[in-house]
Amino acid sequence: MRYSTEQKREMRAAMLSAMGRGLRKNGFAGSGVDDLARRAGVTSGAIYSQFGSKQAVFLAALEAGLDELAAAIPDYQNRHGAGWVWAFAGHYLGRAHREDLEGGCVMAALTGDVVRAGEEAHRLMEDKMQHIAALAARGLKGGSEAERLARAWALISLLAGGLNLTRAMQRPEPVQALAESLIEAAVQAAGPARDVSGG
Repeated sequence: MRYSTEQKREMRAAMLSAMGRGLRKNGFAGSGVDDLARRAGVTSGAIYSQFGSKQAVFLAALEAGLDELAAAIPDYQNRHGAGWVWAFAGHYLGRAHREDLEGGCVMAALTGDVVRAGEEAHRLMEDKMQHIAALAARGLKGGSEAERLARAWALISLLAGGLNLTRAMQRPEPVQALAESLIEAAVQAAGPARDVSGG
């Protein structure tokens, strides 16, 4: 059976989505090619045929996940106007996202793996994160461009680090209290937000 270019692209995206969930849950070291293939419903050979190596799968999943985050920030800005930081921080550190390790943000889930990875992963992370910070800064007001970018970095860092810290704790009450404190801190670090929704 022959597949069209679009079908092949969709199949590859579906494989990558399934494997990305496995990488978020188990990390790079804890994810074997056989396990990733099982998650994607394909053979190990299909993974090597599509991606070439587990490292390439990791890079592709990292890129796709960071692209999702890059798309989410303008979406929140458009839907929530000047309240986008509150809405975004509340979602990011909310219970549903905290408890969804497989489907959560790669910025938090895979950063530790990037730290231990090679130059290509570092370069990819750096380029994507600079773009994400610029998108966040676009939705802030007051101060210079450099100051808004610094506040955007503070917001992003509090959210990513905070998510990992809340996930490392177990008892519901202190986790919720921490999450609420972090949301407040993230909003304060971001400072005044502006409405870029055009609505």
